[in-house]
Amino acid sequence: MTDTKQVTETREPVIEARGLHFRAGASHILRGIDLTVLPGEVVALLGANGSGKSTLVRALVGINAPSEGAVRLLGEPLGAGRRAAVDWSRIGYVPQRAGAGGGIPSTVQEVVASGLLHGRRLRLPRGWRDRVHAALEQVGLADRVRDPVHHLSGGQQQRILIARALVREPDLLVLDEPVAGVDMASQEAFAATMRRLVDGGLTVLVVLHELGELEPLVSRAVVLRHGKVVHDGVPPRARQDHDRAGHRHQHPHADDNALDTADNRALDLEVRP
Repeated sequence: MTDTKQVTETREPVIEARGLHFRAGASHILRGIDLTVLPGEVVALLGANGSGKSTLVRALVGINAPSEGAVRLLGEPLGAGRRAAVDWSRIGYVPQRAGAGGGIPSTVQEVVASGLLHGRRLRLPRGWRDRVHAALEQVGLADRVRDPVHHLSGGQQQRILIARALVREPDLLVLDEPVAGVDMASQEAFAATMRRLVDGGLTVLVVLHELGELEPLVSRAVVLRHGKVVHDGVPPRARQDHDRAGHRHQHPHADDNALDTADNRALDLEVRP
């Protein structure tokens, strides 16, 4: 008789933050954030404006140095003198919407290729044109490779920034409000792109105001309020009355201790102050 052993797969977190605080002058923006993202997860970071979402993301990718706490990316510690320990070629980051050309006349190809320059790499690697073409195909803009970026719409420029992150062929993609202010066609194109990438095993942390077209892809939602995590789990259901005449886009606070209930998961977390 053969003994059967139960094998438990252990997965090292792609992102691990513990006790994260961030202060800017008198403002205490992040207040003890704990966050873990495992390989293959699609985690949505939700919350009202001013809740700390973008500050948290910038701390996680090494732009904002936290006042307290620790961050590990891909198993490596992030901190003073340790930024170089992280393999940044495995991480793609798309900041909040900005002109893809950064005010400098650039072609689509040049902007996307710049994603291959990082750390000590000052020259493009061999085969960079093929990688740029593949990244642009993923966002549906391969036919615009020679176009000046400023000729593109805002939604198309945002997709170019996503291609710049994807050209690294990352294991982790971090996006800060990638669909804010873009038209519905661009949102749908973005969702289709993300669906293909997630099916391929990409890990994603994305800041959103509402789940929208990405709702079927999101495996977990983390909700911030006043710099604290108030929900980490099943994505909240979207309310269906946003377009109703007279709908108030301000809602009273619920008791923080009640946020674990099923009813409060369904609150309109996009507009809660």
